[in-house]
Amino acid sequence: MATVLKQRKLLILVIAFALVFPFLIPNNYYLHMMTISFIWMIAVYGLNLFAGYTGYLSLAHAGFFAIGAYTLAILTVKAGLHFWLAFFLSCLISCLIGLLVGLVALRTKEHFFAIYTLCVGYIIYLLIDKWDSLTGGVRGFIGIPAPANIGPLSFQTPVSQYYLVLFFLLLVVFVMYRIIYSLTGRTYIAIRNSEDLALTIGISTMKNKLASFVLSVFFTSLAGALYASFIRFLGPDIGYISVMFDFLTYLIVGGIGTMAGPVVGPLLITFLSQQLQFLQDYRMLIFGPILTLLVIFYPQGIVGGVIRWKAKRVEKSGNPQVRTMPATNRFVISRHSENKKQVKEG
Repeated sequence: MATVLKQRKLLILVIAFALVFPFLIPNNYYLHMMTISFIWMIAVYGLNLFAGYTGYLSLAHAGFFAIGAYTLAILTVKAGLHFWLAFFLSCLISCLIGLLVGLVALRTKEHFFAIYTLCVGYIIYLLIDKWDSLTGGVRGFIGIPAPANIGPLSFQTPVSQYYLVLFFLLLVVFVMYRIIYSLTGRTYIAIRNSEDLALTIGISTMKNKLASFVLSVFFTSLAGALYASFIRFLGPDIGYISVMFDFLTYLIVGGIGTMAGPVVGPLLITFLSQQLQFLQDYRMLIFGPILTLLVIFYPQGIVGGVIRWKAKRVEKSGNPQVRTMPATNRFVISRHSENKKQVKEG
């Protein structure tokens, strides 16, 4: 009970800090970076739902991010639709495409699934890059409008756009929390732990995997639509493979299969990379070894490492509190123990 109260207090403090951030640091540069970080967080939450909790690594999510962004741009600029109608349709269209892709992709497993989705993501990138009449091709897409007013609320300033993106981020976190700590979330975790065992106890694995995939596509396309409305210029590079690996890096650093990982990873890497801008190309010489060491010593990411450290403290104190931990936290601990055992045996 005390642990739950501490987590709630920490969550309230984090939300309070995010709300007052524009007043604490009235600098448009840092406000811009924070807003971009929020958008990456939403996209990584989508990837984390499917890879972290369902156990399937999709490498097409950069493509769905680009679909959400370009669909909003095309519907507002070329079709002339109202911004919020186009915003809703961009997520809906992305989900329909994700449904079609998932129906085929989820017939494969493990590395075959990853390779298939990698090919899908690259095909999406090629369509955006080569379809000049629709997407603008290599010239890019300009003239994307800012979010339309909602009654007296205007979203024309950097501060108002910051709060708009923050609102969607908090909404995504709330929805993720409700999913993960529900019967649906436990079903996804059961599939991740052992799909064959899940089948034997009557779980419709195909149906649940497809639902998880479409939900993850929805979150990622939502991030893409927010990105388009915030940056207001798009190029085909946002759907390239390098963006997909950026998402994976954020997730691995933050902690795959954790609720806080998609927040910690993008925030840390975004601000650290900006602080190392003066090194230009040499900054990758710093990021590479750090990421390698992190994967070796903290395979479950920063948040996973913190969970494991807390569990060790509880075990040493002789407190049976570890049994009352959430299933996702216990999974992080058990996976680390299995990895250590395999290393010793190997």
